[in-house]
Amino acid sequence: MNIMGIEGTAHTASVGIVSEQCDILANVSDTISPESEGIHPRIAANHHAEKFPELIENAIKNSSLKLSDIDLIAFSMGPGLGPCLRTTATAARTIAIFRDKPIVGVNHCVAHLEIGRKVCKVDDPILLYVSGGNTQLITYSENRYRILGETLDIGIGNFLDKLGRLLNLKFPAGPKIEKLAAKGKNLLDAPYTVKGMDVAFSGLLTYLQHELNNGASIHDVCYTAQEISFSMLTEITERALTFTKKKDLLIGGGVARNKRIINMLEKMVNIHDGRLYVPPDELCSDNGAMIAWTGYLVYSSSGPDDVNNITVDQKYRTDMVNVTWRNSITDH
Repeated sequence: MNIMGIEGTAHTASVGIVSEQCDILANVSDTISPESEGIHPRIAANHHAEKFPELIENAIKNSSLKLSDIDLIAFSMGPGLGPCLRTTATAARTIAIFRDKPIVGVNHCVAHLEIGRKVCKVDDPILLYVSGGNTQLITYSENRYRILGETLDIGIGNFLDKLGRLLNLKFPAGPKIEKLAAKGKNLLDAPYTVKGMDVAFSGLLTYLQHELNNGASIHDVCYTAQEISFSMLTEITERALTFTKKKDLLIGGGVARNKRIINMLEKMVNIHDGRLYVPPDELCSDNGAMIAWTGYLVYSSSGPDDVNNITVDQKYRTDMVNVTWRNSITDH
């Protein structure tokens, strides 16, 4: 079986093709990059509408398949920006209807987890999901992915991008902040907001903006932003591992490409005789291959969705998904 996954929850339009063994046959993307502002949902949706035909064509070409060889269409049905989700669903439904292919919608967050579990060959980890719009600590129990802790305001990637705009950095700001932080020497006296298993970043952002306005070094601001926010995440992750008594930690989402957070988590996990699993960079960012693979899992255990009635859900939380494929013959 060959599965096409169409991803378009926010800034990235992507199309991936995988086999039922999760061989990645193609995985192509195009990301909108605003010069000075955040992501405008309608502008991002227009970008996706323009790019999807080309991405679908390139994915087919790269896979050495024909469109007729695709057996299943999967798409990201949420969470995400409404106009982007609707554009993505339209692209997926168009192919499914005109090529008479089954279709499934999948949860974007769960897709990050499932592609990580598969490529890292880890069965039952704690997942630290760190992306622009989402920051969650996730575990599996009784056919659900349970959220042990999460952000109370903005996602860690959103925090970094907002800081980047204060520094006049082009989107995405995270990699640029990481480079600037490497030259920082002084840790500023910034707020550290952990509430039980949850975190909050808005207070830290406001503090850093104040320090910038008062002449603080850009390098020290970036250094402090990473050290404080990543320490907060490391703390709640350590608490989750202790609570669940699990040894394996899987990180996913775009911020998982940051070497500093990986370094912090590795040190923490090693203290507990555990192991950190990190997917390849291209599978940490939003991508179609993760949607395709998760679509295969959903389809194999639950069958297709109704192409005429399937809808998107901007608030489709990780813990709303009925995980029908775990511990089944398709979970391999």
